Amino acid sequence: MKYELTYPEPLRTRSVHTGNGQILLTDAPTDNGGLGQAYSPTDLIAVGLASCMMTILGLRAASRSIEILGMEAKAEKKMSPNPRRVGRVSVGLTVGLKGGTIEDRNWLREEALACPVALSLHPDLEQVVEITFT
Repeated sequence: MKYELTYPEPLRTRSVHTGNGQILLTDAPTDNGGLGQAYSPTDLIAVGLASCMMTILGLRAASRSIEILGMEAKAEKKMSPNPRRVGRVSVGLTVGLKGGTIEDRNWLREEALACPVALSLHPDLEQVVEITFT
């Protein structure tokens, strides 16, 4: 996939997904001198992790004919100083399922934890993930 980015005003980026035309804006966060009117680039790490896990769960559940009744996630990132970087991301994910065994749920949990974003993050970045099936 390819993306085209511009810097339309100070501390703001505009990204266009060249495949579908979707637009994403980022701003520097207020604690780092920005306006904080959009996601910060580091916010996208936590959001990307949670949304990747949700997508993988949807794909894997469908492969076993398990119906997902709904999913909700809360994601959080914590910054670390010196150097300023994301030090920890937390994801709390609740998944409503229709069907599936305990083994299916354990397999789904393992699949979510091994989503492409989770595997792409640096090992020094602490990932705290809680998945609850209802």
